[in-house]
Amino acid sequence: MNSSLYIHIPFCKKLCGYCDFFKTMSLAHKGEVLRRIAEEMAERAPMLEGTVLRTIYFGGGTPTVCTPEELGSLLRTAERLFDCSEVEEVTVEANPDDLTEEYLEGLRGVGVNRLSIGIQSFRDEDLAFMNRRHSAREAVEAVERARKAGFDNISIDLIYGLEGVTLEQWRYSVEQAVALGVEHISAYHLTIEENTLFGKRGVRTAPEELSDKEYEVLCEVLRGAGYEHYEISNFALPSRRSKHNSAYWRGTPYLGLGPGAHSFDGKWTRSWNLPSIKTYLEGDSLESETLSSSERYEETVMVSLRTSEGVDLTQLEAQFGPAKRAEFEAISKEFLTRGILTKNGEKIAFSEASWLISDSVIAEYF
Repeated sequence: MNSSLYIHIPFCKKLCGYCDFFKTMSLAHKGEVLRRIAEEMAERAPMLEGTVLRTIYFGGGTPTVCTPEELGSLLRTAERLFDCSEVEEVTVEANPDDLTEEYLEGLRGVGVNRLSIGIQSFRDEDLAFMNRRHSAREAVEAVERARKAGFDNISIDLIYGLEGVTLEQWRYSVEQAVALGVEHISAYHLTIEENTLFGKRGVRTAPEELSDKEYEVLCEVLRGAGYEHYEISNFALPSRRSKHNSAYWRGTPYLGLGPGAHSFDGKWTRSWNLPSIKTYLEGDSLESETLSSSERYEETVMVSLRTSEGVDLTQLEAQFGPAKRAEFEAISKEFLTRGILTKNGEKIAFSEASWLISDSVIAEYF
């Protein structure tokens, strides 16, 4: 069985307006947290016993506040504890301004082979509004430096739905991403959470009608450039899908390390570390829950419908029984008739345009 490893680095030099992930701007405990992550990896290694690790992902926060040597030390620990003989993808989330030539060479040297660069926009006005610490020019230069350093698997993040951004301004950012020739693009609609800087300031998103048009432009431009729209927010050139994220959507076991990180055993148990540096360093951070059959079913349907492959009826029946398959098919019937869902053999999925209303449709199943 395959498995994945996620390592959460909860440190940032600057807080972005929209970010709802657990993070801190204080680097005072960075060394202690990294040592604790290595300890936790050893303590929880039995969870992945009998599996083959296929992907490793450093997320955050901002993993590039760590030196390549610090990240490499955690990779060497993973190699001692897990079967890493078939690891295909080692990803590091990065801020553009951290990616100097020397830093990129360091990442390559410790075994990182994929970058996920948080660009968000190619317009300086948008970046300033979001409190990003790079400029549009620095974003372009970071990708160019990564290419020169030998990275041939680069993903970038974009955000749409910002109030005050016109449709043509959004199109510009998407076309800039295409011009860079990156292998993967993740585009997320801005959400405002209460505990974020945007939430506290009362920032609003763009009107729904404009957001829908931005989504349509996104799909149109990327489809025209040869990208596959393989998940509601993710686009990839052929054979360049994110193997790590795809493993999440398939229900593959994954071990999450670090404060705020989540894990799943591939069956019924979810666990997570509390989002607290203090509690994490004290070693009393882990909590867990056992999913019921109905919860697992709902999660499987919800996650599967977010992908271009959709729900595999044969697998659904094998996992949850004929009654659940029949229930799913009965609810799907109306949406298939209306063209919101499509059926290809044993798979039922959204049409691309219908992903705009996916949340309300998925709610009908539960």
